[in-house]
Amino acid sequence: MILMQHTPLTTDPFDDDHLHEECGVFGVYGMDEASAIVALGLHALQHRGQEASGVVSHDTDGFHAHRAMGHVAGNFDRQEIIDRLHGPAAIGHNRYATTGDTILRNVQPLYADLATGGFAIAHNGNLTNAEALRKQLVRSGSIFQSTTDTEVIIHLVATSTYRTLLDRFIDALKRVEGAYSLICLTADGMIGVRDPLGFRPLVLGRLQDSYILASETCALDICGASYLRDVEPGELLIISGKGLQSHRPFAPAKARPCLFEHVYFSRPDSITGGRSVYDVRKHIGAELARESGVDADIIVPVPDSGTPAAIGYAQESKIPFELGIIRSHYIGRTFIQPGDKIRHLGVKLKHNANRAEIQGKRIILIDDSIVRGTTSMKIVEMMREAGAAEVHMRIASPPTRHSCFYGVDTPDRSKLLAAQMDVAAMERYIAVDSLAFLSIEGLYRAVGESQRHSLQPQYCDACFTGQYPTRLTDQADHEDSDQLSLLKSHG
Repeated sequence: MILMQHTPLTTDPFDDDHLHEECGVFGVYGMDEASAIVALGLHALQHRGQEASGVVSHDTDGFHAHRAMGHVAGNFDRQEIIDRLHGPAAIGHNRYATTGDTILRNVQPLYADLATGGFAIAHNGNLTNAEALRKQLVRSGSIFQSTTDTEVIIHLVATSTYRTLLDRFIDALKRVEGAYSLICLTADGMIGVRDPLGFRPLVLGRLQDSYILASETCALDICGASYLRDVEPGELLIISGKGLQSHRPFAPAKARPCLFEHVYFSRPDSITGGRSVYDVRKHIGAELARESGVDADIIVPVPDSGTPAAIGYAQESKIPFELGIIRSHYIGRTFIQPGDKIRHLGVKLKHNANRAEIQGKRIILIDDSIVRGTTSMKIVEMMREAGAAEVHMRIASPPTRHSCFYGVDTPDRSKLLAAQMDVAAMERYIAVDSLAFLSIEGLYRAVGESQRHSLQPQYCDACFTGQYPTRLTDQADHEDSDQLSLLKSHG
């Protein structure tokens, strides 16, 4: 018998050309079957990480953990798994690898037995000096079990000379640079903390008499919890049998939350920074229409991330909104094909042109971003094949010209199309009749700011502007001269 070699095909070729979400974290303290609530929360945060998921719980018998590769539904859909995760406190994590390989030993929450007791940690973000710290720790005798930046925090806690776990933890965080929203679990309670600049989101909720920490408010909604407030940048919360305690262990700093949370990462039904993500994205579309309107017959979103902005564009421009691209929601991440002969047909497994709406029409495609440009080329080609008379593309963010080092999986700058071409060249490259991006000022207006403060921006917009708000210690030796000048000015 001859075995045919099967080639895996990504069924969402468009997804390969998007910036990928960082990770999602969720924790519950003070509720029976806390792990079941955590699993629900992780379901709602699945969009923030689809490679792996894990839960660690605690009761009087100690800590219990289950970690696995793949989606939450496949990992926590069996009652026997939930039943093994005993206790009134639990934390969970969805992973999309920004640091470390996609292997089981990197799946969070990470756990360690420290001198102060058991300690589990779930991290959303990316440390920009983890490599340098790791080298120092290894030289001092630390033995790492994973390749993640998160484990650096555990070793810093373990080697701190302070006496209490809280003091050791704060000491460790004062040595790291970059982005982190953390949820930690100990025998005494749950800790939530956000870095001083507040790069990544973290919210506090309440369900009956228990407290919940989560990356987004949509995760509170799924379990019926009420949203209390955002954990503020630089704030450390301790949740225990004594209730809720707030600490401010870091020097005051001007917050710089990630602007791309509003553009793409957060779910549209979440509240981020006190504003509805869906509402902000509609405002983004309206700003885009005002800045770069063009005569057309219909507005077509690139599903699903371009939909709210397309609605806003259509409302502002008075051009009809139509679903010119239909997305199938029933195809997994991969599909097995027997060879390359029909490989190109994979584009239509998840997205297909709605020919009846496209044929003979002048269309405006709305997408959230252009990264490598391969997505845009495929979409434009699909629209041409469906008979579009004209294809215009409008992007609901400024050109992505710089890599992110704060927890977003971004290609090297050499692979970012906008870093290699101006808009006119990109227009020719993806073969559209016209191409325009939202301006950085327009994006700030959409999130409720009258203007962008050029010297101290209100958000981290480094992927658009190259103005990194922290030192990039691990990158300093191999970034280009433009980046190094930014490091000198912002370090």
